[in-house]
Amino acid sequence: MIETEPYLERLKELKRKEKMTNERLSELTGIPLGTLSKILAGFSDSPKLANISAICQVLGCSIDYIMTGVPDNVNNYLLGDDEIRIIEAYRKLDAHGREMADVVVAKELERISAADSAENRRNKEAEVYNKMLAGSQRRQALAPRKRTILLYDMPASAGTGVFLDSDTAVEISIPVMDKTDDADYAIRISGISMEPKFHDGDVILVEEADSVEVGELGIFVLDGSGYFKRFGGDCLISLNPDFGPIMLKDFESAACVGHVIGKLKKR
Repeated sequence: MIETEPYLERLKELKRKEKMTNERLSELTGIPLGTLSKILAGFSDSPKLANISAICQVLGCSIDYIMTGVPDNVNNYLLGDDEIRIIEAYRKLDAHGREMADVVVAKELERISAADSAENRRNKEAEVYNKMLAGSQRRQALAPRKRTILLYDMPASAGTGVFLDSDTAVEISIPVMDKTDDADYAIRISGISMEPKFHDGDVILVEEADSVEVGELGIFVLDGSGYFKRFGGDCLISLNPDFGPIMLKDFESAACVGHVIGKLKKR
């Protein structure tokens, strides 16, 4: 027979912790409220074990705790059939058998630990590789796209003029951006007549055009010689004040072959 006073105190304490009313406990356990009230009040000398079990289940404790007051061992495992069979077999072994079983278990645990370590190492290596790959892909995505255009090997003169020979052109790569989208070809200039903005050896970007507005920079062919100048309407103008204008009326043929839109930055 369960001692009345101790188990009642423990039940009441658990009810207080769970903030459980008699009505709610009756609802959850299925025990009639009158019966439950008698049990908790101590009026029932021998309550049914099924009722005590139902109360313990709702309050989250074991019958052992209610009977003895010893706290439940929360570290207990729920054993499967195979585990129970192994434990029962282990208990039947003598000292030597248990020692051998312990060795096997220790070796298997060591093997699993090593496998886990190797797996962790592979996972970390894969994580590092994926980060490097993602970084490379991100850099490629952020890197400016490029396209190729022709660079005339023979320079257009920024001074006395020289013929543009397309047979000597080579391909170069330029970044794809708003400032270069209109460029059809490039020319490496020579001379100092377009200083201080353009220097000897600079590569200028040119958009194909048969005319430019007054004041714009262009590539012009006068009597078969190429010039990089600013268009002055009736003349070609150098940016360097040391060079005078080139009058178009002094030439039998004069044509515009391109509009200069900028220059490439030197690497």
